Amino acid sequence: MTSISIITASYNSSLLIQSCLLSVGSQTLKAEHIIIDGLSRDNTLDTVRSFPHVSKVISEADHGIYDAMNKGLALASGEIIGILNSDDYYADNHVLHRVAEVFSDRSVDTCYGDLQYISPDSDKVVRHWRAGKFNRRSFYWGWMPPHPTFFVRRRVYERYGLFNLDLGSAADYELMLRFLVKHQVTTAYIPHVQVKMRTGGASNASLKNRITANRMDRKAWTVNSLKPYPWTIL
Repeated sequence: MTSISIITASYNSSLLIQSCLLSVGSQTLKAEHIIIDGLSRDNTLDTVRSFPHVSKVISEADHGIYDAMNKGLALASGEIIGILNSDDYYADNHVLHRVAEVFSDRSVDTCYGDLQYISPDSDKVVRHWRAGKFNRRSFYWGWMPPHPTFFVRRRVYERYGLFNLDLGSAADYELMLRFLVKHQVTTAYIPHVQVKMRTGGASNASLKNRITANRMDRKAWTVNSLKPYPWTIL
């Protein structure tokens, strides 16, 4: 049976992390759930420790969310690894079962699905992100998979590396670009809403942040020795 690890980074997340924990704990296919906390000063750790399915909890200072994710990746024992933000949650109880079915094909090294953005203070859907089937060329036109739905074989991280902390809020984008475009790792699309994600992320919080995020997205191409123009590869 395919073993799965889920990594959740948290910091002062007591108001929202319960939905995340419930969604992982109620999956029909059980997973190792690793919580990497950045020394929360609220009741986050009390909430986390009230869920018996949680496998490992680390609470210590870090250098941001992607540093925390890298710590989780180093601890993960599952063959397949997913990352779920503390304020997001799986759309239903069969998400990990669908993921395991995809990875039963040993030639598949990553997978992703659809995502719904919900309002920060309710479950109201404000945007539906239908990712669609993978086409490598789509990256050159601004496409990317929804990262919270992105699952990866542990061997891919071991071969091609973890999150690049120099990329700031674009670290997840750079990682997927590195895997799927530079190294052409295989992937599969699950045509189903897999994750519900709360709006208000750091990269979209203001125009200034969005400009910074766009600049870091372009840097992601540079550090991988890629040019973000479609006519350079067609």
